[in-house]
Amino acid sequence: MFPLAAAVDFSLGAELAIAFALGLGFGFSLERAGLAGARKLTAVFYLYDMAVVKVMFTAIVTAMTGLALFSALGLLSLSEIYIEPTNVAAQLVGGLLFGAGFVFGGYCPGTSIAAMATGRKDGMMFALGVLCGVYAYAELTPALDAWYKAAVQGEITLPSLSGVGMAAWTLAFIAFLAAAAWGMRHIEARFAAWRPRQS
Repeated sequence: MFPLAAAVDFSLGAELAIAFALGLGFGFSLERAGLAGARKLTAVFYLYDMAVVKVMFTAIVTAMTGLALFSALGLLSLSEIYIEPTNVAAQLVGGLLFGAGFVFGGYCPGTSIAAMATGRKDGMMFALGVLCGVYAYAELTPALDAWYKAAVQGEITLPSLSGVGMAAWTLAFIAFLAAAAWGMRHIEARFAAWRPRQS
């Protein structure tokens, strides 16, 4: 038995309290980073401010590094972590819908809640749209369920596909992040003229 798996045994109330605290911390961090504003978020599509991509890449690599280290130290079994089964068609459609919503609305679900908490009306409208989308999906789930299950391919990860271990993939992603950060600085400089002037 891995130490973290054996040691962590929270009650439902404790789990909800932890989730609430993490949500507050996440929302606070989004706001302080300026990611609760639609202009900041959509700036990435104009290439003059890549903050959103930098934050996402950094979060992915940080989580990946933590998991790899915990696994290497014997504190965590990667096999005990739930991975959403791969369904290329469904995830492609979902990604396109998510991306379209991001482009047209200027928010993703998490940032819209952070924006709503600060009183931004566009954030409130986007969050309402998210709720409507969730309700519509729940209503359509019975009809979509058979199609979704028929195309499920199981849990697919980079290590399982390539035969290359988690540690090597983590180092590769760290190197990719460093190269991407360098590239994004040049992109921002190239398109700096597109940045709106502050009134």
